Amino acid sequence: MNLLKRYAVPVACAFAVLTMAACSSSKDERRVPTPLTEFKPVLDVQQTWKSSVGKAGRYLFSPVAVGDAIYAAGANGSVAKIDAKTGNDIWRTKVKSDLSSGVGTDGTLTAVGALKGQVYVLGPDGKELWKGTAPGEILSPPLVGNGLVVVRTIDGQIVAFNAQTGEQRWVFRNRAVPLNLRVSAGMTFAGDAAVLAGFPGGQFAAINIQNGDAYWQTPVSYPKGVTEVERINDVTGPPTLVGAETCAVTFQGQLGCFDANSGRALWEKPFSSTSGIAQDDQVVVGGDDWSVVTAFDATSGKQLWRNEQLKSRDVSVPTMLGRAAVVGDYKGFVHFLSRDDGSFIARMKTDGSAITAAPVLAGDTLVVQTHDGDLYGFRPR
Repeated sequence: MNLLKRYAVPVACAFAVLTMAACSSSKDERRVPTPLTEFKPVLDVQQTWKSSVGKAGRYLFSPVAVGDAIYAAGANGSVAKIDAKTGNDIWRTKVKSDLSSGVGTDGTLTAVGALKGQVYVLGPDGKELWKGTAPGEILSPPLVGNGLVVVRTIDGQIVAFNAQTGEQRWVFRNRAVPLNLRVSAGMTFAGDAAVLAGFPGGQFAAINIQNGDAYWQTPVSYPKGVTEVERINDVTGPPTLVGAETCAVTFQGQLGCFDANSGRALWEKPFSSTSGIAQDDQVVVGGDDWSVVTAFDATSGKQLWRNEQLKSRDVSVPTMLGRAAVVGDYKGFVHFLSRDDGSFIARMKTDGSAITAAPVLAGDTLVVQTHDGDLYGFRPR
């Protein structure tokens, strides 16, 4: 398998909704959100538009950018394609089921997943082309591309359908674990060869898109502890891929980067995240379980900086944007951190509800989706 072809992948997010000692608790004084402090912005960011697609309910919905268009969905079944320059609808529809995952699209076909495993695939005009069923609840955005619609169920099964007909092509089943997080754990296409995906138990795999067999499987980390809760060790968020380097992070485990062709570990660092990471050709950035945001050198894994000023604010998966790493928080603030030292360089406010999905860049517009279903277009200058 050759994955050396550079493939840019939007990072989607994952969040934990399982209550446990390691997660946020209002009774734990250590979990009191850090108050925001004033600073002098050095990056000019303007809000250019606002739209809405419906509330997320108890699920996580991530927008997807293709070219100058944004695709987004809400729990009530609403799905929209929006012009990222203006915020105007290109098309908008509503499927017949409540949804439990965000959208996946290749810019032509758009797919969403529903509560009982239903998969809806829409055509270029937003009209339904076909409907399929996966063997379980779908919490992660589908992947659309390479002639496939790929979905994953809550128990870690990955199912591929023919994108045009809806015929099931293959199923990949990972080893079951006694207890896992209820997360939106995304997937990533590695060019036209493989699907990269992490699993409960800390396993990471490159899956052949032709037949569903694994090119390789490797652990990001291993379970530790005595109780089943202590041994939860799920890969969270979708793997990143830049060039031939792919990175993944686990809850109660490690952040690791690997050779995408072989699965060979390049570097590993102790780290725990319930959301996920972002990567470009220089840095890997993520917020840990305490929402402390840390940047690592993408080549060596050396820690470059650490920002504790968003501690316990439940930061989203980051997005790399030029000179900034961008994260949202539980109060709907969008924070722009310097990629050089992690300091604040800009901050924008939305509707006050949580931003749990990674912001996405469409053309020159940064788009965030809030838990209340509002979409904001921001333009950095």
